[in-house]
Formats: sequence, structure tokens, C-alpha cells
Amino acid sequence: MTDIRKAKIAILATDGFEQAELTQPLKMLREAGAEVHVVSLKAGSIKGWDKDNWGESVPVDRELSAVKAADYDALVLPGGQINPDVLRADEKAVAFIRDFYNTGKPLAAICHAPWLLIEADLVRGKDVTSYGSIKTDLKNAGANWMDKEVVVDQAMITSRNPGDIPAFVAKIIEEVEEGRHEDRRQVA
Repeated sequence: MTDIRKAKIAILATDGFEQAELTQPLKMLREAGAEVHVVSLKAGSIKGWDKDNWGESVPVDRELSAVKAADYDALVLPGGQINPDVLRADEKAVAFIRDFYNTGKPLAAICHAPWLLIEADLVRGKDVTSYGSIKTDLKNAGANWMDKEVVVDQAMITSRNPGDIPAFVAKIIEEVEEGRHEDRRQVA
């Protein structure tokens, strides 16, 4: 078990993240007492996407090349269409997500971010949700897709859209406090 006030949480994102899906969990998790790092492919800052145009920039706390899965108690993957599409084409990002999954610690993805879970081959046989437009992608990858605000399968947390953020973050906090899921299957 990990007290959320002692937890270190990574939010992995790059340019084009859905603004609310990074900034709201970042704020809520920090307000709960967690140490939260925005991790990205590059140093400096990354720019969000806010509904139908570029949003605000967010400072990057750590470059992906400087972190490892063991550094964190949870990993959060914001959506948007651009962000997960860019990250799933980056072998290091996909490897980090797979490595994190194999720790048994909470892994959370919202909106289009489950594309990253597909790329890392983590959804086969899992209960998940997502933005409706990638439902077929998840089903084709072997997931059991559900239309719910938050779905949890062995500390893999998924949500559909910005409207689900309060339930999404509450579940992240709950899963962090529950701790590691040792029985989660390892993937190569």
C-alpha cells in the first residue's frame, strides 16, 4: 500500500495532448499530495490541444530517456488524438509503458490513450473503456470494451473523455493506495 501523499506519479505526454486530460489530473493528483512529473520525449514544454485548436503549454519535468518504470508508483496517459498517435510510434515510449505495466503498479489511460495500451500489447483479455471512436481498435486487439466512465482491470484504469476525469482521478488515487498488483501477467 502507498499513501497518495508519498506517491510519485508520471504523466507521459507529448505535443497534442488533450488539454484537460493532462492539466486536470496533474492538478488533482498534486492537490491530493502526490509528487507528479510530466514526462515527455523532449525537454522544455509540450503544447496541448484544447477541443479544436492548440491549447496551453505545460512544462516538462523529466525527459523519457532519464526515467524508468521503477521511479514511479503510477503512470497516467492523457489522450487527445495527436498525443497518443505520436507516442505509439516511439519505441521508447511503448517500451516504457510495457515496462511500467509489468511492475504491477497502476497504469491509467483516458480517451484515445488506450491506443498506447494496444501498441504495447496490454489489452488482450482486459476490460477497458475509451473514447468511442477507438472502441473497434480495442475490440480488434482483444479487449472487452465497455461504455463506462471508468473501468479497472488489475490496476489498469481507463476512462472515456474529459467528463470522466473526476472518476478517473479518484480511481487512480484508490489504486495507488491499494498498491502493486502482483498477479498481473507479464508481457514481453
